[in-house]
Order: sequence, then structure tokens, then C-alpha cells
Amino acid sequence: MEAVPAPVKPLLLEETWRWYGPNDPVTLEDVKQSGATGIVTALHQVPIGEVWSEAAILERKKMLEDAGFTWSVVESVPVHESIKLGKGDRDKYIDAYKQTVRNLGKCGIRRICYNFMPVLDWTRTDLTRRWPDGSEALAYDADELAAFDLYILKREGAEKQYEASALARAKAVFEKMDAQARQALQQNIIAGLPGRMVEAYSIEEFRQAIAEYKNVTPVQMRENLAYFLRNIIPTCEEASVFMAIHPDDPPRPILGLPPACSTRDDVAALLKVADSRYNGITLCVGTYASSPQNKVEDMAKEFASRTHFVHLRNVTKEMPPAPETGLGPAGCTFTESDHLGGDVDMYAIMRTMLEEKQRRIGEGWGDSANIPFRPDHGHKMLDDMKAGFGV
Repeated sequence: MEAVPAPVKPLLLEETWRWYGPNDPVTLEDVKQSGATGIVTALHQVPIGEVWSEAAILERKKMLEDAGFTWSVVESVPVHESIKLGKGDRDKYIDAYKQTVRNLGKCGIRRICYNFMPVLDWTRTDLTRRWPDGSEALAYDADELAAFDLYILKREGAEKQYEASALARAKAVFEKMDAQARQALQQNIIAGLPGRMVEAYSIEEFRQAIAEYKNVTPVQMRENLAYFLRNIIPTCEEASVFMAIHPDDPPRPILGLPPACSTRDDVAALLKVADSRYNGITLCVGTYASSPQNKVEDMAKEFASRTHFVHLRNVTKEMPPAPETGLGPAGCTFTESDHLGGDVDMYAIMRTMLEEKQRRIGEGWGDSANIPFRPDHGHKMLDDMKAGFGV
């Protein structure tokens, strides 16, 4: 009798879900219904710059495993501003980061998604942009950002960084806003975003945080990132922990802040600084796609071997009126679109990642061949809107 071949196990990426911990209104029971098997989370209660203890890591890990999940990715272990600014005390915070890496490795947590964007982790001007189907999306309006910069933040020298036509549009946008709209814009940009983790900036605190970067050039910013990587990656190799940098979001200079990782050339440079497979990237499809400079499908292929985590989201871009290039401090406007309906060919991205996983399996990477992905910045819809859940 002819033997029946064993069923072929499909080649899949690991489905994960972002969870903000016990206070997240989305429970682990809710996440279970999504089909995800891995959780992406962090110890948000630990102040930035302090060591994550083994006990705290194991407590969170047990909580996830008791619910039937794997702790697949840490997002994030925040990088202290002293490291980003290259201050004299940065080595103290780098040493603390190293110890956290060691502790995560001992506990079997192998991936850290982090970012090096100054002050804030991401910036949008609208958190409830109405989508045609009635759901709500995140959006970044270049003219609204400029209006905030010029007339609410009142950043010193800001007017010199915008073209005349952009200045005119920003003024028109601001003058149409009433007091409530102006407050909402300020709230959207600086309040409650993960750059602070615990509490929001006041406008004066935000102004001071921005001012610290006044004399930090893009070259210096990238050298500060290189210094961090040269110090941290040997520890990552010892602990078998992969670092996966998230790009600046949006991927362009805003509010006078120097970019750290926004373009294809930025990625190529930072990977060379510490040429180790443990020095890698988070392929945030939507973030890279938010800049017309980036051809994301090509970047996915070029940097597949150093991609350790994937954020699947899509955007639709709207370029500013001619003759602007759209590559200034504000850049183009974009909205978080449906995952399969934006500017990026999501099928091509997934195909590239599956091919990379197959390559890693062939090279004998073992469990490290896995490539976790998660949906990102999805629309608020149905019960999300009724319950008033945030981003």
C-alpha cells in the first residue's frame, strides 16, 4: 500500500498583537479572538533609563504564557534622551540598557523593537480622521503641523525652515481654527504619546525638550545612534537578543528635530556601523511609505536579512502643491489607509518576508528564523468607537 505523504506545514510569519499591559482596555481574552499567538508588549511602568529586573520580566512573561501566548517582541525598551543627545551621562544609561538586554535574554525574550526619534515616538495631527466607511484613522497633515510649529509651539527660527507657499498655507489653516480646534491639534501632537510613556508634555515642557536639540545636526544625531549601537550590539550578541530599530515617524525632519532613521540610506548606514545580524530593523511598512523618498518594496528585499520584526500598515500620500518638493520640514500629508488599499504593495512585502524566513530555515537559524509581524495603527471601528478606545 502506497504511503500517504505527511501534510505540508504552511510557511507562515508569526502573528502578533500589541498589548499595553494589564491596564489595556483590550484584554488578552480579546486578543485571543484575533488569532494572534504572540504578544508585543513592554514594561511601561519602568521609568525610562532604569533597568528591567528579571523578576519583573518573568512576571509579565508568566502572565502572557498563562493566557496561552508567547512574549514575542519587546516594544519598546525606550532609549533615554541623554543617549540621543550625546550627553556626558549617556554611558550610564547605555550600561542600564545593556543590563536590561541581558535580563531579557536570560528570560528567553529575543527581540527588541526600539526607536531613536527625538522627544516623541511618533507624531500625527489627527487621531480621528473619518474614513469613507465611517471608521476613524490616524492622519498627518503637513500644513496643520506647520501651523502648530509656527503659531502654537512658536519655535524660534521655525519660519526660516518653510517655503513661502507652505508659510501661507499654514497661516490660512491656523486662522480658520477656533480655540477648541487649536487645543485639539496641540493635544494630538504632544499629549499622551509614547515618547513620555507615563504623562503628557505641557506645551512649555515640549518647547524645552525641542530646544535641547537646537544645535544637534543630523550628522551628530546619527553619530549618537552609531555610538549607542557600537556599545549595545556586543551585549546583544552575548545575550542572543535582536535589536530592531523603528524608523522616525514621520520619516522626515519635523519641528526642527534631526532625523535618525528615515530613509533607505539611513538604514544602510546604521547596519554597517555594527555589522552583526543582531543589529537589525523593524520594517514598519507604513512609516517608510510615508516618505516619497522610500521605495518600500525594494527596501524590504534589500534589508530582509536584517529584518527582525514587521509592522504591517499602509498609507495614502498627498503631495503639496507644486512647485514644492514635499521633502521639507513638514513634507507630504498622509492618512493611515486600509491595509490592502494604500500606496504599498502589501503582497510583495509578505512574499519577501516569507522568502527570507525560508532562507533562515535553510541556514539553520532555528527559532530565530521566525519573523513576527503585527497590524499597526488600524482604524477604530465598531465597538472600538463605542467604547472610546484610544490609539
